[in-house]
Amino acid sequence: MMGRFRTSDGVTLAFRDEGRGLPVLALAGLTRNAADFDYLAPHLGDVRLVRLDYRGRGASDHADPATYTVPVEARDVLELLDHLSIPKAAIIGTSRGGLIGMFLAATAPERLRGLFLNDVGPVIERAGLERIFDYVGVPPAFRTVEEAARAMPALNPGFEDVPHSRWVDEVRRRVVETANGLALNYDPRLREAFLAAFEGPPPDLWPLFDALDGLPVGLLRGANSDLLSAEAAAEMRRRRPDMVFAEVPGRGHVPFLDEPESLSAIRAWLERLS
Repeated sequence: MMGRFRTSDGVTLAFRDEGRGLPVLALAGLTRNAADFDYLAPHLGDVRLVRLDYRGRGASDHADPATYTVPVEARDVLELLDHLSIPKAAIIGTSRGGLIGMFLAATAPERLRGLFLNDVGPVIERAGLERIFDYVGVPPAFRTVEEAARAMPALNPGFEDVPHSRWVDEVRRRVVETANGLALNYDPRLREAFLAAFEGPPPDLWPLFDALDGLPVGLLRGANSDLLSAEAAAEMRRRRPDMVFAEVPGRGHVPFLDEPESLSAIRAWLERLS
C-alpha cells in the first residue's frame, strides 16, 4: 500500500506499507528513498515492511532545508509509526537510516525492537564524506539513463562485478527522467543541510551506538567501504560481541542488500527479533 501522512510541522511524507508480521521499518540512505529496498523486499515475505521517503526525497514534500536533519527525520519516523499504530518496530537502516536508528535508540528506545545497520556506524570516514560532498545536491551531468549507467562503475568506488543491468536499475531509482535530461529525485537544497551538519569537529556518536544495549543489532559492511572502516566495525563488534555481522565482498558504500552475505545476516538478525 502506498500512503501519505502529514507531520506535526505540516510536511506531507510518502511511505509504503506491505506484508504482515513483525513490523520492520526500512530507512534509506541520505539522498535515497523507499526504492532503496526494492532488491531486499522480495526476500522479506514474513514481515510487515514499512518504507519511508524522508522529507525532501522521493515522493515526499520538500521542506525547509534546515529541517533536513537526523533529529527531525527521527521525529518523522516516530510520527509515521504513530500514524500506522505501530508501538514498536525493528529498523533496517542504510547509511543515513542507520544514524537515525541509533539516534532513536538513544532518544526513544521504547519504540525499537532492534536495529540492523547497513554500512554505517559511529565513526564516519572523511574519505566517504568528501565523496558525498562532491555529489549531494548536484544535478546529474547525464542526459539519459543509459549514459548514466555506463558511468556508474567509476562513480561508485569499491563495487566489483556488478552487471550493467543493475546499474541501469540503480540510475532509475536515483533520478527522474525529464524532457531536458535527468534530474535529482530529491530536493537539491539537501546539500545545505548536509554540509552544515559536518562543519567543525566530528561529533562523538559512540553513545548512540552504546544506547543499543539490550536490543538485537546487526551490522553489514561493504568490504571496500570508504564510509565505514574495518577498524570501526571491529570496535563495534568488540562492544557488541553478540551482534550479527557480515562483510560483503566486492561492495563499497553501500551493499545492495540482496547479496547472499547480506540476506544471511538479515535473516539471522530477524530470527533474534522473533
